[in-house]
Amino acid sequence: MREEMAQREAAELLRGHRKPRSPHGWGLLEALWLLAFYQPVVTEGHLRRKNLEFIFIRFSAWEFAGCDKLWAGLVTTLCHHVRQHFGALPLSVFHVLGSRPRFASGFSQREWILKKGTCLRLWGLLLVLAAGLAILLVALLVPGIKDHHALKVVGSAVASLSGSSLVLGALSILKNFLVSEKKKIERLTNSDRFAGQLGFMSKIREEVEVLVDFLAFMEVFERRRLRVVLEITSLDLCYPEKVAGVFNAMATLLSDANAPFIFLLAVDPSVIVPCLEQTGCMKGLADNGYLYLNRAVTLPFSIPEMGARSRLRSVEAAIQTREDLLYRIIAGNVAKTRAGCCCGAAPAVPSWREAESEAVAWIHEAFRCLHDGSDVLSRYLPENGANVRRIVNTIPITLRLLLHRAGVAGAPSPRAAAAWVVLADRWPCRLSWALQCLEDAGQGAATAGAPEKSLWSVFQEHAGELSALRGQLGKLLSLDGDPELFQAFLARDFPFGAAEARQLLGVTVNLDHSIRQHMALLRALARL
Repeated sequence: MREEMAQREAAELLRGHRKPRSPHGWGLLEALWLLAFYQPVVTEGHLRRKNLEFIFIRFSAWEFAGCDKLWAGLVTTLCHHVRQHFGALPLSVFHVLGSRPRFASGFSQREWILKKGTCLRLWGLLLVLAAGLAILLVALLVPGIKDHHALKVVGSAVASLSGSSLVLGALSILKNFLVSEKKKIERLTNSDRFAGQLGFMSKIREEVEVLVDFLAFMEVFERRRLRVVLEITSLDLCYPEKVAGVFNAMATLLSDANAPFIFLLAVDPSVIVPCLEQTGCMKGLADNGYLYLNRAVTLPFSIPEMGARSRLRSVEAAIQTREDLLYRIIAGNVAKTRAGCCCGAAPAVPSWREAESEAVAWIHEAFRCLHDGSDVLSRYLPENGANVRRIVNTIPITLRLLLHRAGVAGAPSPRAAAAWVVLADRWPCRLSWALQCLEDAGQGAATAGAPEKSLWSVFQEHAGELSALRGQLGKLLSLDGDPELFQAFLARDFPFGAAEARQLLGVTVNLDHSIRQHMALLRALARL
């Protein structure tokens, strides 16, 4: 994501766009001036900007596991990091004087509009203050008028009223500067009336809305798009009711269609699903935690089994945490440096741009098959818009992984890869059963002299066993689509073989691998 930021920034500068600004140094004074007297305008040029900045926030749920409300910890972490990133002063001024951006009328490129009402009020207060002070000075200093107490009272009253308005505004800014949004939410959660406090969620919502409006203001000021990326980890170590609370907080933050938030949820579904099913958030979803996750997550990425190189990297990373083994790493680096000096030039490898252009061509071909009404693949697309977005989001990742592992020559066609993604999304339970039976039967690669089995034939052989376990796999089977379409998909339109299925399984990210593990356990118990 950081590389994407740098590439987009460089591309925008090459197009001749203005350089982004920062609310630090001299830019802070400019930001405060615009905050006080100008309203930002979202123009067509701003919407066309491609450069963006990611604000990364890591939220470890385990650190807030002792809180009464875990979701409150998520909101306070968000507010704290945004305040820390931009500074306390701009956010404090925005709370008092800032205004949310408005959309431009027509094709105007003017990004800032003077707030005439604010300027008139300020000049009015200053004029009244100056008049009051002048009257007071005249009543105190001019001979012959000193004895007129009424004039002194009028001057003092006018000066006090106008001056107090300015002082109250300054005190409001100072209060927001000293009392952060994090402290406000913590004060609400620590209240004795917290359990029955009416409008508590509305107050949290107001703080979040101010934060969203502030980020929209800073987008126009910095001349780039802003996205807050929250990485949520260790959620599977918390109690069930707190897990559900975090999902509720995510739904609250994402309820606004223009909210600049991206959530990276790193969890183990086999642990999270039972936690969700134990709480009351499943009402109306047939108490199915998998169905809840499918509706909450827009881009699933289930990490495949670790390969040999990944295992070696994990071992090396574990060794680096041992101080008593650091000398081995240093010695190894020295040996690699000497070996690199002695060896000749390395063989040429495809450049990043060549691999990227090849991947883009494959992705376009896969999307063409999905959009082609004459292609049988389009008939298997789900009716639910959320599932369609999941498929569209997953196909580029699957194809890039496939090209990285197998290359252009050894990889299945883009159409076959797209069909596999659709298969994993429409029938996750039945596909997991077929793959587990294939793994148990040792049919990952065809034996010499024996015809290779198709994935459908493997499923047919063990369909009776799946029927016997339907009571224990009922919730998983409810995730699947029409069984007759599944048969037509594998038996007629896309007859994947065992070897092809094993190859595609290594790059499948939209299939929950914990389902296969659960099936493997049930099969092992049934055979005891």
